[in-house]
Parts: sequence; structure tokens; C-alpha cells
Amino acid sequence: MLIIRFSVCSCLLLALSVVSLAQDKSTGSIKGKVRVEKGSPSGVAVTLLQGEREISHATTDKKGDFTISHVNPGTYSVRFRKAGLSVGTIDDVLVKAGQTRTLGDRLYLTIDEGSIVFIRGSVFTEEGRSVPGVRVDLSRVIDENSIQKLDSRITGETGEFVFRLPPDVAKYRVTLKADGTEPVAKDVAVENAAVYRVALTYKKKS
Repeated sequence: MLIIRFSVCSCLLLALSVVSLAQDKSTGSIKGKVRVEKGSPSGVAVTLLQGEREISHATTDKKGDFTISHVNPGTYSVRFRKAGLSVGTIDDVLVKAGQTRTLGDRLYLTIDEGSIVFIRGSVFTEEGRSVPGVRVDLSRVIDENSIQKLDSRITGETGEFVFRLPPDVAKYRVTLKADGTEPVAKDVAVENAAVYRVALTYKKKS
């Protein structure tokens, strides 16, 4: 009796496996890789769309790879979202039964300039001439007696510099330091994502 029951169970399992295999061959999959301008490619939300209807979802791993399985044959759009980055979309993605549609690594998400802080500035002499090739430091003001150095830039040909920051409420200090000059610093109070401008005067020591 035990042998008969085992044989029946084995037949049922085999039948289910065949059905499952047939179902897998009736659908396809989509895979690809997301690259980003800045930060980690992990955690990008991947949404499969057919028209305006959301069909399936996935999330990229730490390398930016993703896979969407069990997709019915048809034509889709794939949308990519992550906070701080622009939204990316690939249209006309054709999926065939029993096949994997590979999108490769051609999707590149740039920084969404509307969701970050820019501190843009220029360095000028007292006579109004631009000063290239000098260092500008950026620090975060913790309190009256404490600052945290974050980054530095060398001014370009027209004396310009720019820092990109998260849209958090904070106070920053921009400091010009150059040989033979007096240190010059200005504070910038950041309230939200926007462009904040600052001008620093290059003053030679008397």
C-alpha cells in the first residue's frame, strides 16, 4: 500500500512539474542594468507598464541589476525611479514567450537638479577680475564653535565653482584660501532644493 501511495504522489509531482514548465514557457522575462551619475545604483524602483497600467515591479541590486519574471507576451514600457535622480523610461520593450528580453546597461539616470541643492559662486579680485585656479572649501556649520569640512573645489577659468548637496535644512560655510591672501568666508543658509549663489573677494595681504 505504501508503495502504491508513493507512486501516485510521484506521478502527481511529475504532472505538476510539467504544468509548471509549460507555464514558464508561456511567459518571458526582462533583465537589465541601471547606471547612475552619482551614488549607488541599488534601490532603483523598476516598474513594468502596459499603457498606464502597472503590471509588475522590481528593485535593482547593489550592482544595478534587475530582473522581472513571468511577463506575458506583449509590448511594455519600463520606468525607473530613485530619489534624487531623474526618472528614466524605456518604451516599446517587446517580450516573447519563453525568452528573456535583455535591455543591457544603456539606461543611465542623471541627477535630478530639481531635487538637490546647488551652491554656485565665483571668486573676483577687488577690481572685479575673475580669479581662476584657487581653492574654495565647503564646510557644514554644526554650531557656533564647530564646523565639519565636506569638500573643496578649484575655481575654473572664469573663477566659478559649484557644490552639489542634499536638500536638507542646514548652514554651510564657503571659504576661500590662497597663498598671500586673507581668508574670506561666507555662510549660506539652505532651506530647500534650490540654487544658492555666493561671491568671494580675493584680497591680497597688505
